[in-house]
Amino acid sequence: MRLNSRAYEHAQRLIEERKVVLDERDDWSEHQPSAQEENRYIEEHGIDEYARWYLGLDEGQDKHDKGRYKFPYGDFENVHRCGVLAAESRAGQYKHLDIERAAAHLHGMLDALMRMKTAPRGQRPSSARGRPSP
Repeated sequence: MRLNSRAYEHAQRLIEERKVVLDERDDWSEHQPSAQEENRYIEEHGIDEYARWYLGLDEGQDKHDKGRYKFPYGDFENVHRCGVLAAESRAGQYKHLDIERAAAHLHGMLDALMRMKTAPRGQRPSSARGRPSP
């Protein structure tokens, strides 16, 4: 198992573009795409686009097999904080350190957005000043 760097970069871009759902840790079971939604996404967009939504690559699986792609983080439109947290936890549990570190970085990016959203205008971090509120 290794980090899918293409997926990691895609997730970072989506977060920078504010294409996120800032949900709670336990929401992933309800927010995670179903097998039917995954299959429909593959039919409409192809397996390469599908792969961009999974932080892990199981190189023991065929490139065209859904089972190759592990550690989902979104719903094919947005990054879900709960999905990132689930990926970070599971990667740590199974000692996939590069995936865990990538998910932890995404987690930090999402938490920074949450802080920006709740901070009073005059108390926002300096990096957020001058940007419109999400």
